[in-house]
Amino acid sequence: MLTILGFVMIATFLVLIMMKKMSPIASLVLIPALFCVLVGQGGQLGDFVIKGVGDLAPTAAMLMFAIVYFGVMIDVGLFDPIVRGILRFCKADPMRIVVGTAVLAAIVSLDGDGSTTFMITVSAMYPLYKRLGMSRIVMTGVAATANGVMNTLPWGGPTARAATALKVDAGDVFVPMIPALGVGLLAVFFLAYVLGLRERKRLGVLTLDEALENGTTSETVLVKAGSGTSTTAGGSDSGKGGGTGTSKATGGTGGTSGGSGTSGGSGTDAADDAETSDDDGFQGLDPNRATLRPRLYWFNAGLTVALLTAMIMELMPIPVLFLLGAALALTVNYPNMAEQKARIAAHAENVLNVSGMVFAAAVFTGVLTGTGMVQHMADWLVGAIPDGMGPHMAIVTGVLSVPLTYFMSNDGFYFGVLPVLAEAGAAHGVSPLEIARASLVGQPLHMSSPLVPAVYVLVGMAKVEFGDHTKFTVKWAALTSLVVLAAGVLFGII
Repeated sequence: MLTILGFVMIATFLVLIMMKKMSPIASLVLIPALFCVLVGQGGQLGDFVIKGVGDLAPTAAMLMFAIVYFGVMIDVGLFDPIVRGILRFCKADPMRIVVGTAVLAAIVSLDGDGSTTFMITVSAMYPLYKRLGMSRIVMTGVAATANGVMNTLPWGGPTARAATALKVDAGDVFVPMIPALGVGLLAVFFLAYVLGLRERKRLGVLTLDEALENGTTSETVLVKAGSGTSTTAGGSDSGKGGGTGTSKATGGTGGTSGGSGTSGGSGTDAADDAETSDDDGFQGLDPNRATLRPRLYWFNAGLTVALLTAMIMELMPIPVLFLLGAALALTVNYPNMAEQKARIAAHAENVLNVSGMVFAAAVFTGVLTGTGMVQHMADWLVGAIPDGMGPHMAIVTGVLSVPLTYFMSNDGFYFGVLPVLAEAGAAHGVSPLEIARASLVGQPLHMSSPLVPAVYVLVGMAKVEFGDHTKFTVKWAALTSLVVLAAGVLFGII
């Protein structure tokens, strides 16, 4: 019964948000609460939620201060040269811009943190997509899939979890997988190329001057789920650099930038008016906005490099690093108290929406884990594997990792399910190393899971509805995962 209810709860959540019948925050809270009562454990709901909140509190703290930090870096103009450089290189060609998005996301993903990757990528690329009227869902889909492939780096999390769970060396897991992961990354670049060609066919290729002068460009969303067509608007908003400020989302994708929407994702006239008056256009290129700090450019660049280096070397917990970084960035760039308050207020909407989404997700994961539904689902899936598949458990693990890491947290999969799969494989002579390598296959799809806090940063900053992102990205990310698996099998790694 718990198995069935678990699958039904997840399906209900996904259907409601993709059909935009409920906002993500409301559905993340109310649906698990309802199912907790249905399984007869309503009295323990509070304990489940508190446990879930406790587990995700460090992540929420990290995201809060990371948004403030990178928001300040955008305000002061740290990423302006990147935007200008990309624009000159891409020459307002949609195909080059989409491929550039994939390349940038892959490079920034070397820091091992998805939230940081999405903040930097969206900050740099959002103005280009907005001004040219390109589909921002393409941007979020490509960035999430590229980051998913790179998330397999030993310091990214999944590889370390797999190595720890099966008591093997992380290097022995990751290094042999490099060729297969390289093929997966090439698949992402090819996907970006194809999607870019579609955008080029729809929009054409503009010159640089045309891109800068074109104030209103129609944007067609590739996923039609009642979101309609939105329109971009020119204008300036000097307090919000890089397009990550607090302006409302367009038309049918309405709501706040956290992706949850203010009315279940169904845009409002007020949102349309706000978009027309407050939209940000190309702020990343505005040389006159009041928040710029050109004299402190190299200080800010050095601070950012030092922060990312400290993250990779794990000198301190990531939430502490971003807390210190945000405080230092605000103090040095805006020594006046009123200016500091203004900068915090400018990014408060993103902070509130993303952190609220994380805590709402804590209800979902808390109930899913606390009621035992996730364990029953995993046991059922493992038990459904035919005995004849025993010698091929590595491939089975790779296939199962695609849906399981989407519906479960990485901790739940790697510490709860993977040891069972490895034990079943060992009975047929399959090495734990092969099982561990195969378990990494599902990461491209995992990064778009509703249980991954970083994805809410991505859709929030890009002003894209989470349901639209899911509907567009899942098929491409799953295909990328299968490409990695096929390459692993072909190369004899799995």
